Amino acid sequence: MKRRDTLKALSIGTLTATIATTEAQADVPKKSTVPALEDFKNGKSAAERAKDAETAAKVFFNPHEMQTIRVLSNYIIPADAQHGGALEAKVPEFIEFIVKDMPQHQTPMRGGLAWLDNQSLKQFGKKFIGCPKNQQTALLDQIAYPEQAKPEMSQGVSFFNLMRNLTATGYFTTEIGFKYLGYVGNRPNNWEGVPADVLKQYGVSYDS
Repeated sequence: MKRRDTLKALSIGTLTATIATTEAQADVPKKSTVPALEDFKNGKSAAERAKDAETAAKVFFNPHEMQTIRVLSNYIIPADAQHGGALEAKVPEFIEFIVKDMPQHQTPMRGGLAWLDNQSLKQFGKKFIGCPKNQQTALLDQIAYPEQAKPEMSQGVSFFNLMRNLTATGYFTTEIGFKYLGYVGNRPNNWEGVPADVLKQYGVSYDS
């Protein structure tokens, strides 16, 4: 997302320069409404930051749905002895935000959560989060492996695929997720020149 925002900022900067040049050629006052690059913070303009704040302030999932999302995300990426899991990375909050920012996910997510509860009621007589762990995992095993799932479980498979994708996206775009992957980004190193065996292979050497 930061890469996308950076590209957007660079594009707006290019557009600003183009507008300024065109206006100068036309000998008209320079009254561009495009924000300058200095108006951006972390790749986002003030208007974009205001939109994000407005989106975050809205509520989409009800408390029961959010608790179900917490349980599911914790199954998908649980914490271990070394790294925090989806809950520590605030993945449920990320999913709440992303379905408001990308409304195409709203119906699949809400419908999928309802499907999960209906299946749980059919099989165990309780909604998903009211079931013990062994029953929850038994139901998830029926939809977590698409190639093994029965045809009548296809809606659950689609939902769980989306849930898993959103969970992974939310997790691996956080500092916790970076540490889990061992990602350190670009770091300076100490260049000691071409290795001796490579120099020998090509019959060259460094002078004194």
